[in-house]
Amino acid sequence: MPSEQGLITLEDVRKAREVLANSSLGVCKTPLIKNTNMFPGLENAEVYLKLENMQTTGSFKIRGVASQMAIIPDDVKRREKKLITISAGNYGKAFAYALNKLNLSGLCLMPLTAPSSRVQLIKSYGCDIEVVLTSELEARLGFHIHTHGSRFFHPFDDLELIAGYGSASLEILEDGVKPDVVIVCCGGGGLVSGVAATFKLSGLTDCRVYAVEPEGSPTMYESYKKGEAVTIPTVNSVAGGLSPPFAGKLTYQHCRKFVEDVVLVTDKELIDTMAMFYKRGLVVEPSGCAAMAALINGRIPDVTGKKVVVFVTGGNITSEEMTVHLK
Repeated sequence: MPSEQGLITLEDVRKAREVLANSSLGVCKTPLIKNTNMFPGLENAEVYLKLENMQTTGSFKIRGVASQMAIIPDDVKRREKKLITISAGNYGKAFAYALNKLNLSGLCLMPLTAPSSRVQLIKSYGCDIEVVLTSELEARLGFHIHTHGSRFFHPFDDLELIAGYGSASLEILEDGVKPDVVIVCCGGGGLVSGVAATFKLSGLTDCRVYAVEPEGSPTMYESYKKGEAVTIPTVNSVAGGLSPPFAGKLTYQHCRKFVEDVVLVTDKELIDTMAMFYKRGLVVEPSGCAAMAALINGRIPDVTGKKVVVFVTGGNITSEEMTVHLK
């Protein structure tokens, strides 16, 4: 699938879009709504919200998972081997949902820091779970691969995944919006890689795409500074979905080529933005608020008079969790 440079092509994204359209996993075209005074202070820009919190399984992750599931190895299809992944939340949910729909076996390794509600949710789809220390995830993954022959689906550093995420950009273009600025949350970097690559490869060469990370888990930010994908052993943010301990090598390469810059937001800004969404009838988890938090707190330069697309990426938060955050 990869091009000679190891990056996705526009044809890859179009093929992934076709895969998603024919998938039995229910991937949907999410709404793109124009901000009509929903958020004060944005009157000088033409702001659109891409509501991936309304996607199947409650986040954009199913786009990538459905793309990955199109190339399942035959021994997994025959149920001789299991699929395995690592996730603290939304990817794991989409992964488990897909396995359930396809009647396949799988295992999700989850860090000890994952909310118990996420663990139980993924279990509810029939996916096996192992909860281990974050520092032991890689070793445990290796054990299952080498001992049991499990097939690994990477939760963010995967070309099929990145191409699947690019389908969201095609939808925006099909809605007749050609953005000047696009703002996307960044954990491992899969979504922003696919989104940015697709816009640039579609001819929007002047479109500026910004990746947004929490201050407590700035892996792509630090990777930009160092000039290579880095690992940060101790990451900590209210946005658990944006807190992998390392940046992907593939996603770093895509970001360096297609993403304008990486900016940081605070946990308080994420929670304040979540409260703003909630008051306007949108349920958004902290990770899903990162792009809007960056915009309303002035992290994105030169947006006056511009068409700005903000990705709202996930709504998987319980009422109890939201109550705790909004105290």
